[in-house]
Amino acid sequence: MTAPTSTEQSGRTAKLIDGKAMAAQMTAEIRQQVEQLVEQGHELPGLAVVLVGNDPASEVYVKNKAIQTHRAGMKSFMQMMPESTSQEELLALIKELNENSKVDGILVQLPLPPQIDAATVINAIHPDKDVDGLGEVNTGRLALGMNNGIVPCTPLGCLKLLQSVHKDMTGLHAVIIGASNLVGRPMAQLLLRENCTVTVAHIHTREIEKIAREADILVVATGKAGLVKGSWIKPGATVIDVGITRIQTPEGKSRLVGDVVFEDACQVAGHITPVPGGVGPMTIACLLHNTFQTASRHKMKPEG
Repeated sequence: MTAPTSTEQSGRTAKLIDGKAMAAQMTAEIRQQVEQLVEQGHELPGLAVVLVGNDPASEVYVKNKAIQTHRAGMKSFMQMMPESTSQEELLALIKELNENSKVDGILVQLPLPPQIDAATVINAIHPDKDVDGLGEVNTGRLALGMNNGIVPCTPLGCLKLLQSVHKDMTGLHAVIIGASNLVGRPMAQLLLRENCTVTVAHIHTREIEKIAREADILVVATGKAGLVKGSWIKPGATVIDVGITRIQTPEGKSRLVGDVVFEDACQVAGHITPVPGGVGPMTIACLLHNTFQTASRHKMKPEG
């Protein structure tokens, strides 16, 4: 993987963990693997992304996923459904995609309209095609320490970013701020696998600043812009900032920021992910990774 980039300028001491460069390298490697799969006589892997409604942010995410899927040499099956789509109609589409041999992975873009229960839809995806890793079966496999499940893309991306800095995480104290099913909880399971000592905190945790300062590895995923200040960070710690929020500047412009006050954190941390350009690109790269892995299992499974 690409080595972290130094930020030793303007008083900074931290080194940037370049998620964009790592994701590009991962995508190129996946494309080579896809080409090898096709050379062996197998069909191209296929990823179906389902978007219900016209949420502008979701539309951008879905289009980017399609672009990256093609960049990795795989097929993209875009499924666009109107805001008025019923839960029954969406479940019928999921059933069709489950049964379609050309589709190796299925992702339903969240959030969904209020008339649709997200958990019901996610659990309707066949576990072997649940490339987001959010269904009950894959969640349970991860929680039990099993190796035959699909790991959620964002935590997996965070882990790969950490592995670019720490070849061995045994005994390190990892603190995760944020306990969501999307990031915090699966991230804790992955770090336990790495033999870290793991503390899961959240915005209601008492003395959260003190707990954060004990972390060799600090993963922040709360969606609260600028929550973590430089004073919360242990000198030399590795900081993974999962948050991304668009804010207005005093000049009337907008910019993207993370859950960590970046400039302050750079004075203290040893390594840190930028926002944007850190976790985001790796999330999509790990979606491609999961899709290729499921495709390999599907296409190489003996018939009968």
